[in-house]
Amino acid sequence: MSSHSSPDTETEHLSKDTVFSLLSNQRRRYTLQYLGHHSNAVSLRDLAAQVAAWENDVALDDLEYKQRKRVSTALHQTHLPKLHEAGVVDYDRDAGTVTLADRAADLDAYLELVGEHDVPWCALYLGLSTVAAVCIAAASAGLTPFASLPSLSLAGGLIAAFLVAAGVNARLARRHHLGRGDDGPA
Repeated sequence: MSSHSSPDTETEHLSKDTVFSLLSNQRRRYTLQYLGHHSNAVSLRDLAAQVAAWENDVALDDLEYKQRKRVSTALHQTHLPKLHEAGVVDYDRDAGTVTLADRAADLDAYLELVGEHDVPWCALYLGLSTVAAVCIAAASAGLTPFASLPSLSLAGGLIAAFLVAAGVNARLARRHHLGRGDDGPA
């Protein structure tokens, strides 16, 4: 089981059901995150150690043998074959190596992070649009201070607000894109 070369995995995208099934398990998400930070093949041993460290919230040096072994066994028997079958990773059982496959890009949109206390970007843009509409309506109605602003200044300020929000959104999206960002668990 060294390479996945089924023609349908090269041309078709993963279905939402498959994506949700693959990402429903934290170990598989940790696996994808770890592989995203490595362009070359990684050993099952190194992968299992890092996933176990994240799961147990310990440093690699403090990881116990049982913790690593439990994760290694589950990755080898269940999670890597499932990811391999979907064409998301290339798992060479004989060599004990794993690499992220091109098809993993199908999962990127589902892995974008919205923290527990973060505002989703769609809500931010909706709010920003509402503020812009209120500002324009207030200026049109002659309300202070909006009526005293030149139209170009008002428009420029609103455009600047959208540009800043879009720039921050683009930067964070690149940083949290699969394989980028910090090395910690997502």
